[in-house]
Amino acid sequence: MTESKGNSQTRAKNKYNSKNYDSLRIVVKKGKKAIISQYAQEQGKSINGLVNELLEDKIPQLKVLKENRTE
Repeated sequence: MTESKGNSQTRAKNKYNSKNYDSLRIVVKKGKKAIISQYAQEQGKSINGLVNELLEDKIPQLKVLKENRTE
């Protein structure tokens, strides 16, 4: 069913995100998040952007998906 919590703008964003994105939860040891965040910031990326870039470098199918979406 439709989520009834939040205002209409929040519901619209949640609906869009659920249709267009999959979600992953990554768990790291205490202290690693700060190191990852610092590294991502130094690279001019968000943690999410950094993780996506690293995964695309390691998994060829992800790179193909990205290329097909930007064409």
